Amino acid sequence: MAKASMKKMLEAGVHFGHRSRFWHPKMEPFIYGTRNGVHIINLEKTLPQFNDVLNFASKTAAAGGSILFVGTKRAASNIIKEEAIRCGMPYVNHRWLGGMMTNYKTIKASIKRLKDLEFLAEENFSQFTKKEALIMSREMEKLERSLGGIKDLGSIPDVIFVVDIGHEKNAVREAHTLQLPIIGVVDTNHSPEGIDYVIAGNDDSIRAIGYYAREIANAILEAKASIVETKAAVKKSAPSAKTEAVAEDKKPAAKTEAVAEDKKPAAKTEAVAEDKKPAAKTEAVAEDKKPTTKKSAAKKPAAKTEAVAEDKKPAAKKSAAKKPAAKKPAAKKPAAKKPAAKKADTE
Repeated sequence: MAKASMKKMLEAGVHFGHRSRFWHPKMEPFIYGTRNGVHIINLEKTLPQFNDVLNFASKTAAAGGSILFVGTKRAASNIIKEEAIRCGMPYVNHRWLGGMMTNYKTIKASIKRLKDLEFLAEENFSQFTKKEALIMSREMEKLERSLGGIKDLGSIPDVIFVVDIGHEKNAVREAHTLQLPIIGVVDTNHSPEGIDYVIAGNDDSIRAIGYYAREIANAILEAKASIVETKAAVKKSAPSAKTEAVAEDKKPAAKTEAVAEDKKPAAKTEAVAEDKKPAAKTEAVAEDKKPTTKKSAAKKPAAKTEAVAEDKKPAAKKSAAKKPAAKKPAAKKPAAKKPAAKKADTE
């Protein structure tokens, strides 16, 4: 991970501030003293701030986020463009258009127009007249200055890096509206309020601006390189892990096959023994049962005769039950005596 050094900051002139009569009271904690009417910035406080900025930039790049480089002043314009292109990030180095982030839909339409003109310019505007081609080429150059750095952005950036927050106040305001993190280089004549990651340092010197942009670009490139390395390592480890897993799967299979082969003969012998034992038993049982079956067959007629006898006994009982029916005429005898009694009375 990239780290800033005090020596490089001193060589770049980061410690030089503005004239003491233009200072902002809220920058007092970051001012070391005054020399020849110019404030000197305390680099002991700037150094940890800048290291935090580099860490944040590398984390954002590692997560796939985008950092918009903004520097439209003459000293910063070319440097911002070069370093942003080097690390593959969007940039604004000519003029911050009003609503560039808050009204991104309209900006998208202008970006589409720019891409259409670039497509026509590949054929040198051959299907248009000379005057129309000249008008289109001028329009394309104008759009390229303002939107050339963000034509491949695709959406609102994740972080904004601003050089001279006073000069880029419109960018800072829109970032506050969208609640985007701001990395800002703050000189002694501006307030650090509202800036998420403050870099207290010189924002006018070409060397100082180049130092900030170069170090941040290096941190982004290192983060991207680490992502590529980790992806390559993952791809290499994935096949090796697969081969190990296959080998591990095959080893138990071989063992189980060997065990199965060892067990198969034993199982067969046991099965043969078990098959033979029941066979002997069944034969013995069959021999024992043969006479019993005959006996049972012999007994069956006896059982049938007993059943016939039992069936016949009730028949005999039925005849005995009919005897009372025979006694009924005997009961009628007294009825026959009644006429005899009547005869006696008459006599």
